[in-house]
Amino acid sequence: MKHPHKSTSSSKRASLNQLRIIGGKWRGRKLNFANAEGLRPTGDRIRETLFNWLAPVITDAHCLDLFAGSGVLGIEALSRGASSATLVEKNHAAIALLQQNCSQLNIDHAEIIQADAIHWLTQLKPTGSGSIRVYDVIFLDPPFATALLQPCCDLLNQHGLLADNAYIYIETSSQQPAPATPPSWNSLREKTSGQVTYRLYRCD
Repeated sequence: MKHPHKSTSSSKRASLNQLRIIGGKWRGRKLNFANAEGLRPTGDRIRETLFNWLAPVITDAHCLDLFAGSGVLGIEALSRGASSATLVEKNHAAIALLQQNCSQLNIDHAEIIQADAIHWLTQLKPTGSGSIRVYDVIFLDPPFATALLQPCCDLLNQHGLLADNAYIYIETSSQQPAPATPPSWNSLREKTSGQVTYRLYRCD
């Protein structure tokens, strides 16, 4: 989500940035997204490839989108039959439009959380009185010009957030090396499209 768009002083114009859902229940419906620094929604062709990869496992999956931005990855997953999506995003304008998009689509199985991803992950520690939710599919697409990816991978693994055989999608700049993933994360797919490299792992 993660090259900056051209800046504009018009909040109205910012709210008119749009992209479409490409498959499932809400195919063709449009989502508005904020013109926020670092927010770069995953493009149609990459999403189509990603969800072709995930097609055998997305139905009934519990999904986590850690840098939700436009929310398109989590909402696309819900459109294709995922059971739930947790959308974590810290930008105020992006959160407002995420809430608006979910309301317009009558989505009641998305949890929208305004938080810094690293801080949120750090707080999610199992306690003696119960356990935290685990996720079947995790989307990791942090702003490219940051060093957030590696700590997210480490925290996801350390805090027991991954379901058995969970799938982890990682999107980076094509100039950025792959993160040092835990030994249990097996690389399944990797592809480069223009300036973007995207990878799919499975936690075995």
